[in-house]
Amino acid sequence: MSRHFSSLPKPLLHRHYLHTQTPKPSSPESTTIASLILQTPSETLTLALNRLDPNPQWTPDLVDQILKRLWNHAPKALQFFNFLDRHRTYAHSASSFDHAVDIAARLRDYSSLSALLNRMRSRRLGPTPKTFAIVFERHVAAGKPDRAVKVFLSMHKHGCDRNLCAFNMLLDVLCKSKRVEMAFDLFRAFRGRFRADVVSYNIIANGWCLIKRTNRALEVLRRWWRGIDVVTYTTVVHGFGVVGEVEKARRVFDDMVKEGCLPSVATYTALIQVLCKKSSVEDALVVFEEMVRKGYVPNTTTYNVVIRGLCHSGKMEKAMELMGRMKDDECEPNIQTYNVVIRYFCDAGEVEKGMELFGKMRSGECLPNLDTYNVLMSAMFVRKKADDLLVAGKLLIEMVDRGFVPRRFIFNRILNGLLLTGNQWFAKEILRLQSQSGRLPRHFKL
Repeated sequence: MSRHFSSLPKPLLHRHYLHTQTPKPSSPESTTIASLILQTPSETLTLALNRLDPNPQWTPDLVDQILKRLWNHAPKALQFFNFLDRHRTYAHSASSFDHAVDIAARLRDYSSLSALLNRMRSRRLGPTPKTFAIVFERHVAAGKPDRAVKVFLSMHKHGCDRNLCAFNMLLDVLCKSKRVEMAFDLFRAFRGRFRADVVSYNIIANGWCLIKRTNRALEVLRRWWRGIDVVTYTTVVHGFGVVGEVEKARRVFDDMVKEGCLPSVATYTALIQVLCKKSSVEDALVVFEEMVRKGYVPNTTTYNVVIRGLCHSGKMEKAMELMGRMKDDECEPNIQTYNVVIRYFCDAGEVEKGMELFGKMRSGECLPNLDTYNVLMSAMFVRKKADDLLVAGKLLIEMVDRGFVPRRFIFNRILNGLLLTGNQWFAKEILRLQSQSGRLPRHFKL
């Protein structure tokens, strides 16, 4: 066994506490209904849904699929959810409420968020620890980790016990946002009360690895935990990769196999990511193909890591080929896949290819998010063409209509660009339309 684990005991039986499942493909019916919702003006959406022919047999699975497709068009997603909330025969499931909670929290619409949580409780659907994990994540993403901790401490007031599962979820959210010191303080304060388990320790170890303090991660595992499983090994492989220790990462990977602990898809993904970033994408591809040969099915994260590595190496054709191969593994490209490829096309000056991919996203294949719009709008300034600035303006209107708030810098840059290229009429139209819609933040004024 490697000296990095010389003081640690043998691995435990395989326990898949943390795993990623490939989502099943959306049904044709969900795709059709989501497209209709996107194409229908908000003012007539209720009427259009009431006139659907044939009338859909609403089920929680169908509704969840539609909400997932509409996730990056938050206003319409909530409008669709509220439409069904008033339906005569259909009642929302807990999972659909969780989707709505996520969307409302992302919009920072706290009045809607509070109303949704109250409705869940009144209907005895929750809120569950999973619901609160969503709220934790959104508060932390908004730069308010203290609010996430307060929500955790007040869970019992909403009828949900503060248990180990919820505690681990809070630790995970804090660590992934690199607030590891805060997470570690909570861990030390509550680990006895909640009886911290292998998941708790792996989360904290992974947090230290994320901020390039792998030795601290090993210290936590040696000092307080007496068991190693596949997740622990995966965490350490990733940790050594983050600090650029490729050989150590490879050695730990080889050691786990020798010790009889089979790697998971996540372990292979961690090693592939290390090789893409610190070694070569060719080496990463060798490991990727070895993984497939051994019967492992790559998930979306695995593909995204390899595709990013190929793009970074300038191998855009190979990246696009791999993107097509994803569907063969019943693994649809997600928002991260599209954003990475679009960004690299734009960085290479191939804006048209980026816009072509963006067109596929708009068709409902995978709706663009805030990052997609920011990348494309920024790319429109590179060639300094008047027509490109018009496209940037149209993208700005579209993103605001979908519930995204533009950064002040990019908003002002587009308006100034339109003015300087003789498109004053369009700049004024943007200000007029968005002032009427009321969706611009207060610092944007006529």
